[in-house]
Amino acid sequence: MAKRAKGKDALLPAHGGGQRRRSVFVFTEGKVTEPKYIEAIKALVEVPVNVHIANGQAPDSRRTPADLLTQAVKLLEGKEQEDRKAKLPRSLKTQVWCIFDHDSRDRNELNSLLAQAKQRGVEVAFSNPCFEVWRLLHLKSANGTFGGICGQVVQRLPQEFHQTPGGIKHVVPEQISGRFEAARKRALEMNGQHPEHLPLPSMDPYTDVHRFVEYGMGVIAY
Repeated sequence: MAKRAKGKDALLPAHGGGQRRRSVFVFTEGKVTEPKYIEAIKALVEVPVNVHIANGQAPDSRRTPADLLTQAVKLLEGKEQEDRKAKLPRSLKTQVWCIFDHDSRDRNELNSLLAQAKQRGVEVAFSNPCFEVWRLLHLKSANGTFGGICGQVVQRLPQEFHQTPGGIKHVVPEQISGRFEAARKRALEMNGQHPEHLPLPSMDPYTDVHRFVEYGMGVIAY
């Protein structure tokens, strides 16, 4: 049986005796990896919210962190109005997320974007140097620094990942099955090695994708 998050993100009964699900809209920097990861989770467990890839058809030129945030803020403003009109309880209010990486970008720009997101109510799942850190943590700890180079992370992924139909960017269920708890623990330990005052873009390696899984998707295990 699928495991579901408890507390404020638990499903509440809707009018008519059914269940109404919270909606989550996700803007992803990657066109393949992050959406495939979300699909893999859905294949493993029953996700108790409606997850929508908000920019699935966007071209690469419209996938910078700044682009994602601009689109996310606009969408959230509209959804907040809809939620207020519908008088939804907090547990059912729409969430809007961005998933993006450091990927050798300017740290000051990233710090500014993360601050803007927090101010505007957009959630961000951030990784340094890239999302592949989170994939790696499903298998083992990430020791040392990657120097901001995503290729060094990818090199540590197993050879069979490169042989997956569709290539290394495709995440399939068997790559993550039964490994969320260990990956989350490794992420917290890894992130905790950095000084608390250090801005996220200066933390290498770093990832908090587990927040999206737990708080966004309402999934506590897969």
